[in-house]
Amino acid sequence: MQQTAATNIHSGQVVPEVAAGEVATANPEVERVVRFLNDIFIEIDNSIDPTTPNPHMNMLLHLLQCHFDGRLVSPSAMIAASGVPYATGTRKLAEIQSAGLVVQRPRTKSGKSFSLHPSPQLLQSFNQLADRINRIGRGAFGGAQRPDRTNDYYFGGSYQPGQATIPPPSALPQALKLPGGIRILVHGDPTFMVMETLKRQFEQIIGTDISQRAFSIDRLREEGLRNATLARSRYDLIAVDLPWLGEFVAKGVIRPLPEIMDIARLDPSDFHTAGWRAAHWDGVPYGVPSQTTPELMFYRKDWFAEAGLEPPATTDAVIAAARHFHDPRRGRYGVAWNAARGTALGHTFMMTCADFGQPVIDIPEIAGAFDADHLARDDVRPMLDSDRALAAAEYLMDLLAYSPPDILSMSWYERVRPYAAGKVAMAYGYTLLAPYFELDSACPAHGRTGYLPHPHGPDGMPIAPVGGYVLCVPANLAEDRVPDTVQALVSFTSPAAQKLYAQNGSRTAPRYSVGSDPEVRRLSPIFETVDQMSWRDELQFWPRPPIPQISELFTICGHELHDMLRGFVTPSEALARAQARAEEALRRPVT
Repeated sequence: MQQTAATNIHSGQVVPEVAAGEVATANPEVERVVRFLNDIFIEIDNSIDPTTPNPHMNMLLHLLQCHFDGRLVSPSAMIAASGVPYATGTRKLAEIQSAGLVVQRPRTKSGKSFSLHPSPQLLQSFNQLADRINRIGRGAFGGAQRPDRTNDYYFGGSYQPGQATIPPPSALPQALKLPGGIRILVHGDPTFMVMETLKRQFEQIIGTDISQRAFSIDRLREEGLRNATLARSRYDLIAVDLPWLGEFVAKGVIRPLPEIMDIARLDPSDFHTAGWRAAHWDGVPYGVPSQTTPELMFYRKDWFAEAGLEPPATTDAVIAAARHFHDPRRGRYGVAWNAARGTALGHTFMMTCADFGQPVIDIPEIAGAFDADHLARDDVRPMLDSDRALAAAEYLMDLLAYSPPDILSMSWYERVRPYAAGKVAMAYGYTLLAPYFELDSACPAHGRTGYLPHPHGPDGMPIAPVGGYVLCVPANLAEDRVPDTVQALVSFTSPAAQKLYAQNGSRTAPRYSVGSDPEVRRLSPIFETVDQMSWRDELQFWPRPPIPQISELFTICGHELHDMLRGFVTPSEALARAQARAEEALRRPVT
């Protein structure tokens, strides 16, 4: 399935299409094998006479192609694709069903009408076939020499040695019985837009319609809270930003997962540790990681190499590099970041405090990090007026001097645009934003971007603050919808589904198995980089501790620090005001 352009709900930005020359890289490889074999058999059938059809292969290829296209297949359609008389086709279909290559799923309550789907065994077999076709193609058409792009596509030249560990997702044995289909509330970002692009295929997998509503980050939170006031939830699943988890639990918006499912079904150990821990409140999981997207430092490798500069590991190095590259007369700037008033700047300041070793609330230090696993307490105190917080604020003031002229209105997506366009040397950005330049070969930053954890201050250490979303079940979801909703939740967050998102443009991978899959790693250096950061324990969620009042603290910091950046108050004055307002906010009960 090819990547298609999707409009981003947050900003109106269009997620770039995969360049024509790179479709083979972004598409699932099993689908390419199916198309390749289809073409080969058509050529053979049309070029040699007499010839004998291969009904088994004809039917399997038809079934697989329909699965990837999201089209239902009936037994009669399978037999028609066999290329042999009806009676023979019926017998051959029974043979491949007996071999366990095809599964059937009832379409009606009576079970008299049913659809056919590839079995996990068939998908696994074709997944392994991709590697074998690669070896055969290389041996027959050029050996070690790199073929041109046409041969690269048809003869498997883009496949690399090593078998992919995760086959494509297979259809559920039983279609979900959710009247009106499954309804999902999501954030309007590239990863969830990829899910929308794959809607037909996932409808085929779960056997029911999918309705997805996407909102900007602030409106998403408002809609999630508003939905909780209804007698019955309008959504079966809702996406919850990691910092909101404590608030949504305290306000009774979402259900604890152990009440409605066996957690072992999720294979929790496969999730990145920080992402899975961030899905918990007081030791109980409330959501399943749908995205694990750390904020990193993007930097232009070519610019740094030409200047003879090392990638910036510290905040001092960031300032020095930004100063070196900043040349407004040539339309070139040092660094881009979230500095827009409100939520965007609030997030930035909290993560910058973490870079200087300062959590924004008083949480104990543990093993070189801070304990954000035990936040269900009433004595939380803000730490916005500390010396390290002041150092973080002064660092933002230093960044301001080497930023684009519209920096004070720059937020989530706006910071990536000038970086992608080749106007900025460095940008703080979540991995989910990387498709804006990774999937556009005409973009100056394409193929020239390096990824680093946040550069740290004197008292900090390298960390990559974890962002992203967990999918949660609303507390007011009708009970008769819960079992099938849980099944959909497992399907949408499975390794096979996550791999499919990556192959269609997403740059988030919550699971170790997905990030280590050879096919996924070839798509972007991000996946291996994030896996390595996770193993080094650099992925952390304590920079934005998910206390119930965190959204109010984002707003407070985002307003007071914006006044500082505009020159209305000094850093010390801004932090004193933020501290006072935060103390008042934390004293108020959560309602």
